[in-house]
Amino acid sequence: MAPPGDPRRLCRLVQEGRLGALQEELQVAGGCPEMAGDTLLHCAARHGRQDILAYLAEAWDMDMEAANRDYKRPLHEAASMGHRDCVRYLLGRGAVVDCLKKADWTPLMMACTRKNLEVIQDLVEHGASPLLKNKDGWNSFHIASREGDPLILQYLLTVCPDAWKTESKIRRTPLHTTIPGHLSAYSLLACHQMCQYDPDCKDNCGVTPFMDAIQCGHVDVARLLLEKHKVCLSAEDRLGAQALHRAAVTGQDEAIRFLVSELGVDVDVRATSTHLTAVHALSLCGFCHPSALHLACAGQHVACAEFLLQSGLKDSEDLTGSLALQLIRGAPLATT
Repeated sequence: MAPPGDPRRLCRLVQEGRLGALQEELQVAGGCPEMAGDTLLHCAARHGRQDILAYLAEAWDMDMEAANRDYKRPLHEAASMGHRDCVRYLLGRGAVVDCLKKADWTPLMMACTRKNLEVIQDLVEHGASPLLKNKDGWNSFHIASREGDPLILQYLLTVCPDAWKTESKIRRTPLHTTIPGHLSAYSLLACHQMCQYDPDCKDNCGVTPFMDAIQCGHVDVARLLLEKHKVCLSAEDRLGAQALHRAAVTGQDEAIRFLVSELGVDVDVRATSTHLTAVHALSLCGFCHPSALHLACAGQHVACAEFLLQSGLKDSEDLTGSLALQLIRGAPLATT
């Protein structure tokens, strides 16, 4: 049996919310033991044990700013798990609202990974700044955009109208970040009078929000971009690839049909890059001037390849002499 004051047993009591047993253990042990990494306060905040949090802070005067190996404070833990009562208790006791953990994440950033508007409001009302950036250049609005809750985005714009004016170190904006699947959040960013994004803005890889939507298969978002902002269909990334090529790489059948059948994109268009290493990263095979068919076949996206062939794309060699159909493993493609 573990002796009184054993850190593992104490953490288990905190996790289980057994305040009485914890009080007895600490009385016998004569206080909280030194613990490497997480303290009991971290554990209580992470598991939403506000009564234990208060007991440890008030009866044993535990340090609310103690940092673990990742420099997380108890406030980071409570905010990241959405435990509002713990967040409010720690703030009420004077916890530093914009303390930084590893990679420069604040409690507000952690809260924005959860769809808990009330916790975010509590932090902002106690002075948390939505404009601070982590080591990757993301602010809280960026992170909230990724999660896609329009109510949280609207709130952050209300309290900090300039929060949208940001881009990461690789030049990705919240408009890029929110593309994968969150149509309502995207609509807010694209149409809100405060958010004046260039709809054809490119990140360091030359990728536009429209390309992001297409390569992830989010045709509804791509359609909205076209209807509201008349985005450029023929924009190229740094590898010379257009939206059609990126959809072929990721095997997005519906997106390819949308581009070709509804929008009339030319299936014969080729990626223009002749940089072998760069194109290798794009196509998985190291082609020069590949067609969408080369890219679909390289990824074994059979349905995509068949649709491209049925749409009139003829197999032909790239600049290295490679035919697309040579890359398909297994049975021949159905081309009619």
